[in-house]
Amino acid sequence: MNASPDRAPLRVGIAGLGTVGAGTFKLLAGNADQLRARCGREIVVTAVSARDQSKDRGIDIDGIQWCDDALSLAKLDSVDVVAELIGGSDGIAKSLAETAIANGKHVVTANKALLAHHGATLARAAEAAGVSLAYEAAVAGGIPIVKAMREGLAGNRISRVYGILNGTCNYILSAMRESGREFEDVLAEAQSLGYAEADPAFDIDGVDAAHKLAILTSLAFGCEVQFDAVHVEGIRSVSPLDIRFAEELGYRIKLLGIAGRTDHGIEQRVHPCMVPISAPIAHIEDVFNAVVADGDYVDTTMYEGRGAGEGPTSSAVVADLTDIARGRSVPTFAIPAADLAPLEAAPMSSHVGSYYVRFMVVDRPGVFAEIAGALRDHSVSMEAILQHGRDPGEAVPVVLTTHETDEASMTATLTAIQKSEAVVETPMLIRIEAL
Repeated sequence: MNASPDRAPLRVGIAGLGTVGAGTFKLLAGNADQLRARCGREIVVTAVSARDQSKDRGIDIDGIQWCDDALSLAKLDSVDVVAELIGGSDGIAKSLAETAIANGKHVVTANKALLAHHGATLARAAEAAGVSLAYEAAVAGGIPIVKAMREGLAGNRISRVYGILNGTCNYILSAMRESGREFEDVLAEAQSLGYAEADPAFDIDGVDAAHKLAILTSLAFGCEVQFDAVHVEGIRSVSPLDIRFAEELGYRIKLLGIAGRTDHGIEQRVHPCMVPISAPIAHIEDVFNAVVADGDYVDTTMYEGRGAGEGPTSSAVVADLTDIARGRSVPTFAIPAADLAPLEAAPMSSHVGSYYVRFMVVDRPGVFAEIAGALRDHSVSMEAILQHGRDPGEAVPVVLTTHETDEASMTATLTAIQKSEAVVETPMLIRIEAL
């Protein structure tokens, strides 16, 4: 496709010139000729907004309109698309998206928190205004999973979508397994390398992955985005001991986001999982992300790549800008926003699966009998039990795995076992996923 002289450039206003905003600026400038050839028109930055105009970001913004107030950028006649790269579920980011849509501007965002909390409302507003709300960069960085789910798999009924959605957690778990080091030590390393924030809570407590999963759930199942319905657990309590036992049992521990259809509704959960070493996703390491979708006609598809960083995220932002420049428009969440169904959320208590449980118990006669009795009383069937070595009178780890049971029964079993004087720590439970 050659650039047509009568097709005006697509004019972009970038709000937020941090890592992703500056990276998007660089990509648009550096690959301008390729983009013009592929879109049939230029994509040009006409306005920018950030906190500090004097900061050196490694980009040349001379001749580009500067807006101290991001909301004023959204009202400019010289802007067709607002790239919201500020972040945050509310505040200026939400106001900017609303203002841009109200002024007839397309919106491209990398803001997963904004969409997880307000996606359906913003989508309805955008579609009513006849503009796009695009967010490829909000989920799994440079992996084009939104386009794959919304367009490439449009003919499929999706039964399950799951994946490694946070590179920080994946790096920490990978490094713990490879080195045998404790969580806090590897977290400090991740912070020094720039993989984890100074306050890493959103990553390591599973919130970032849950934001992304809520978006994927809407895409997969045609329902409204409902972040509050996601069951969320992080990785703080995973120990090198659990990682070693997982390897012995033929598993690796990954923080997964999983959404699927069940007899009780749509299940959404983020938590550490034991995944079989034979599963492809068990071998996604370091800061990489991966997403797997199960469709009725396509079977299982897997998408892998870098989930964060300047390059991958900027690539995803520009992918959305390219669609807008080409005049391509699809519903925000695969079906018209007005048709999104209320989410019928399955309670976590109804989840059915197998479990790994580690107890720290005082090594004395009768401990196994107490554990077995609690399992029997709540109809939980044990598959295997491990204890290495003995240290009479001292605390030792005892690991068991179960056959499939429901979460409510497993919770009741653990509550009963914790009442034993022989159990000296809160049991560590990790769900086993048959992937």
